[in-house]
Amino acid sequence: MTKGTILWVDDEIDLLKPHILLLEGRGYSVETAASGEDALALLPDHPTDLVFLDENMPGIGGLETLERIKAIRPEVPVVMVTKSEAEDLMEQAIGKKISDYLTKPVNPTQVLLSVKKFLEGRQIVSEAVSRDYTQEFARISLDLMNARNAKDWIDIYTKIVGWELEFDEHSGLGLKQTLLDQKREANSEFGKFVERRYRDWVNTIYVESNAAERPPMSPDLVEQWVLPELQSDKQQNVVLFVIDCMRLDQWLIMEAELRNFFTIRRDYHYGILPSATPYARNAIFSGLFPSEFGKLFPHLWAGKEDDENSLNKDEQAMLQKLLDRERVKLRNELKYIKIIDRDFGAGIAQNITQHAKNHFTAIVVNFVDMLAHTRSDSPILKEIAPDESAYRSLTRSWFLHSSLFDMFQALATVPNLKVIISTDHGSIRSLRGAKVLGDRETSTSLRYKYGRNVKAEEKQAMIIKRPEDYKLPVRGAATNYIIAKEDYYFVYPTDYHKYLNYYRDSFQHGGISMEEVILPVITMEGKG
Repeated sequence: MTKGTILWVDDEIDLLKPHILLLEGRGYSVETAASGEDALALLPDHPTDLVFLDENMPGIGGLETLERIKAIRPEVPVVMVTKSEAEDLMEQAIGKKISDYLTKPVNPTQVLLSVKKFLEGRQIVSEAVSRDYTQEFARISLDLMNARNAKDWIDIYTKIVGWELEFDEHSGLGLKQTLLDQKREANSEFGKFVERRYRDWVNTIYVESNAAERPPMSPDLVEQWVLPELQSDKQQNVVLFVIDCMRLDQWLIMEAELRNFFTIRRDYHYGILPSATPYARNAIFSGLFPSEFGKLFPHLWAGKEDDENSLNKDEQAMLQKLLDRERVKLRNELKYIKIIDRDFGAGIAQNITQHAKNHFTAIVVNFVDMLAHTRSDSPILKEIAPDESAYRSLTRSWFLHSSLFDMFQALATVPNLKVIISTDHGSIRSLRGAKVLGDRETSTSLRYKYGRNVKAEEKQAMIIKRPEDYKLPVRGAATNYIIAKEDYYFVYPTDYHKYLNYYRDSFQHGGISMEEVILPVITMEGKG
């Protein structure tokens, strides 16, 4: 069985006989043509996987032949073979979609490497990826047993996400389920870890030298990453983006599209619990935990339900109070923008370079959160994005056509500007139901609940009986919180199976998982 069919086009084809024999000896089938006309006559009726094309031939030249080949078989890679190293020639060839080029006289190693790259490259890489993950699986499993602190868990999570993205590129390896099982095991252990440590974290002041034990959390984000840039001697401006409900894997999809525009540094913080917008995003902008910012804004926790629209109306005021408390003097007034629809986002994108002239601009972007909720509610989007890999693909498609991408590209051209990006929480694909008991006053969120004596199994939820010990708002006597672990979501016993099926396979947040809690903090500076 041949490894692939190569068409080699050269007016001195007889001189290339040693190369052709080498390729045939390695299992490739090689067709030859002595001119562009002969090649174009062969191409429609012959299976061809790769073309080697001489640039300088009598009759139809190499560049014109290349153009005609691409018109007939646009999917076939073409390697230009040339005596010339002229830059303008290479630019013309690249413009006509050349796949690679070799300079004469070619040697056997160059030829074989080029063939392997195009005809066996994907298989070679896939085999290497499969082999590397098989070895890495054991290392990650050992890391799970030995994880002792917050940094260890960041390392574990980033490795798992890295392999998820790798498998997206190399589907069909048969290892995705193994990785999913390993991530589920990791989330099980992560939930236990957070449950043991969380109360100490929220009652300990963050110190950078102790970050492995007590990580930076939502209330520390502005102080640790934004304020140093605002107070820099460089007199630079800062734009802070808080992208609601953005997971690490989603950010990495975006980051890949931004590397040509920015130098990028990636750090991490831990989101607070519950990993939901009224708690985590207010904590970011206030620099305080929920019970603390509740004292400054008492109306926040007066209601019976956590309405994200009404409970996040004070973000600008919270951020200003934080700046005042830290005695940060801005050169002009704080600019705060919240983007909740496409048209408004497009308008902001058109004027983003003007906003970047402000000393400090904070922008909240809700598109990713809406993507998660819309996918959960829409059968069509569930069909388009039935699993995590497809959800990441959907994220990429959205981002490339979004006003957010337009903003980033424009900001990359602004001198003396730092762009800082983070999120309030991530989301997890919820696949397992957990029975919950509570009265009619119990809150309705799927990944966390609070109420009078609300109950769930300890294996499936972290149970907080004294909210004040966790810097959570106290909402009446006997009120406690339960926060879902792993990929569980809460379902009441009444009509249990109906709601179990209704909410299964939806992206939710509010609970304890690596996806919801371990969050990227990005610092970017434009390349020009």
